[in-house]
Amino acid sequence: MTRTGPRPFILGLTGSIGMGKSTVARMLRDLGVPVFDADAEVHRMQGPNGRLLPAIEAAFPGLTGPEGVKRAELGALVFGDSDALSRLEAIVHPAVVAERSDFIDANWHEPLIVFDVPLLFEKTGRAGMDAVVVVSAPADEQRRRVLARPGMTEDKFADILARQMPDGEKRRRADYVIDTGASLDNTGAQVARMVESLQLRPKDDG
Repeated sequence: MTRTGPRPFILGLTGSIGMGKSTVARMLRDLGVPVFDADAEVHRMQGPNGRLLPAIEAAFPGLTGPEGVKRAELGALVFGDSDALSRLEAIVHPAVVAERSDFIDANWHEPLIVFDVPLLFEKTGRAGMDAVVVVSAPADEQRRRVLARPGMTEDKFADILARQMPDGEKRRRADYVIDTGASLDNTGAQVARMVESLQLRPKDDG
């Protein structure tokens, strides 16, 4: 489509593991805000008949099949191998950028759209976004949530934290912070206030 008229305000949504980002994304959708979920798009493009399968099979022979990418095997291969990870990212990232552009086109006349990007500060950066909201919770609550997940261990949790920017630094860089350490109603109220303020902002031409 042709992008005409004022463009939407683009908000980046991020947060470390166990902070409640998925809950906040769901609340945003419930308020009618279009949300682009980068992880979900990657899963779709790597799933059955996904557009990334031929390129991934060419780069990593034998690691795709009828059900899509053999995620556990591919993950084990690229973990700790920076060259393999770079090859995979060179396939995945341009495809995500293209999907994101299509998402913007489809929602051009919305006042507000959201990009849900788990590793926004660590990987993609905030280029192209008007503001970033970080979802956060106290460290003890984060630990409780993460360690309650099936298959999670203290060592896995520590490894994940080591690869993510510290929560305090994310909060410092954020334009908005949603604190999920209290009740769901409290979190929902914070999200609603943020959305209302952003949707009422004057819109710029694209």
